[in-house]
Amino acid sequence: MNIMPAGTDVASFSNASGDENSELMRIGDVARKFDVSLRTLRFYEDKGLIQPKREGTTRLYAHRDLARLKLITFGTKVGFSLREIKQMMDLYDPSGTNMKQYRFVLDKSERQIARLEEQRRQLDEAIEELRQTRDGIASLVEERQRANAA
Repeated sequence: MNIMPAGTDVASFSNASGDENSELMRIGDVARKFDVSLRTLRFYEDKGLIQPKREGTTRLYAHRDLARLKLITFGTKVGFSLREIKQMMDLYDPSGTNMKQYRFVLDKSERQIARLEEQRRQLDEAIEELRQTRDGIASLVEERQRANAA
C-alpha cells in the first residue's frame, strides 16, 4: 500500500505477514521508535490496525506491524482518520493489482488536499486579520504614549 511519501518501497509496506522469524520488537521499543505512547499502541491494536504477536502478556511487533505503524503515523500526520487508514490498509490484496486500493487512496488524498488547502486559506485570512488588528492597536498605543509624554 502506498500512502507513504514518494520514493518509499510499496512492497515493504504491505499487509503481507512477512518472515515470522524476523526480529520482533517489544512494545516499549516500538513506542520509542514511533514516538507514541504505549496506550496509543494498545488503542491501535484494539481498533484492528495492528496485530502484535503475544507471548504471555508481552506484545511482540513484527515487520508487518512496524510497516503498518509507519502508515498509520504518516496517515494521521496528513490528516486521515484512523478509519480511513484502516480502509486503505484493508484494501491491500497481495495477489491482485490493488487498483481498488490505489483509487481509494487517490480519492481520499484529493479530498484531504482540498480540505487542507481550505484550512490554509482560512488560516492565512485569520492571520492577516489579526496582523491588521495588532498593527491598529500598536498605532493607537504609540499615539497615546506620545500624547501622554507631551
